[in-house]
Amino acid sequence: MERPLQPGGTIGILGGGQLGRMSAIAARRLGYKVRTFDPSAGACAAAIADEHVTADWSDTAALTRFAQGCGRVTLEFENIPPATVEFVAKSVPCHPSASVLATCQNRRREKEFLRASGIPCADFAVVSSLAELQAAVKSVGFPCVLKTADFGYDGKGQVKLPTAEADLAAAWAKIGGAGGVLEAWVPFQMEISVLVARTVDGRTAVYDPAENIHRDHILHLSLSPARISAATAAEARELALSIADKIQLVGLLAVEMFVRDGRIVVNELAPRPHNSGHQTFDAHETSQFEQHVRAVCGLPLGGTKPLAPSAMVNLLGDVWRDGQEPDWTKVLADPSAKLHLYDKGKAAPGRKMGHITVTAPTVEEAMRRAEALHAAL
Repeated sequence: MERPLQPGGTIGILGGGQLGRMSAIAARRLGYKVRTFDPSAGACAAAIADEHVTADWSDTAALTRFAQGCGRVTLEFENIPPATVEFVAKSVPCHPSASVLATCQNRRREKEFLRASGIPCADFAVVSSLAELQAAVKSVGFPCVLKTADFGYDGKGQVKLPTAEADLAAAWAKIGGAGGVLEAWVPFQMEISVLVARTVDGRTAVYDPAENIHRDHILHLSLSPARISAATAAEARELALSIADKIQLVGLLAVEMFVRDGRIVVNELAPRPHNSGHQTFDAHETSQFEQHVRAVCGLPLGGTKPLAPSAMVNLLGDVWRDGQEPDWTKVLADPSAKLHLYDKGKAAPGRKMGHITVTAPTVEEAMRRAEALHAAL
């Protein structure tokens, strides 16, 4: 059994995006040193790290240098080759494992894992050719969604097929003619997500569900707590805990779910901090980023209770109108609002550049004020 990595040790993070940046902030607050690895020298997490290694994911010499002196290694996004994690894990404990990463980064493996584990998910069929897609729509039915197996997020890599008149050949070409998954359309009333942490010895901590509201397939608002019944919230937490145990998670897992008439269908898994959990930085006993660090290092897990109802609103590059920096004093003048900017350089439409968290006596009031602050920028 691994011994806990005490504060003062060094944590390595594979990936240098905003999730790595905020994980590094949490780690440094606990007293850890941080080393990051990313193919981009300008990765935004690098500014927070003690050391940043810039190299390709397949550069074993650079990975060896990166791992030396680290007491634990973790990751901050899924699009890392599992072979990279396997290589690093030969010299230092790496959580989550390459097998967890491989399952969650590929929709086919993810769906097959959920089905085999008895977790409620949408009906689906694996397709590897246009002919298989034409056969699959007859069993899955319409409406349905064709998704690439790899590299899909924020609505990318998927095509909705609303009726039998849909052009299957065009849809197949749109996802690149590569392997994919055809899923039955879930007519949900709400999307929620649950964060669950698990240590190497099986200790767990789970957060209450957050409610997610999207614009153009990108998360716009995340509300905590979700506006669902206590029974539905309890079921969602139990599902997340079950998935974490079945997949043998070590670290943090976000479980995205659809809710309709109190029934839950699991949509996707993300084995790292998640956009829908950003409000935990300001509105919960323990942020998702600190919890991630605690779980990976084998420390006691922190409390997950909310300190107040909250709303998180994403700041996309669209807010930088004509490339001009917004007037942040409009946000900072509100004592209940917390501004988080990721220092990602040039803003671009659809690019996540930061977020605002607002706390209030009710989640509806927090949402209203977060929307008003966002609109004022």
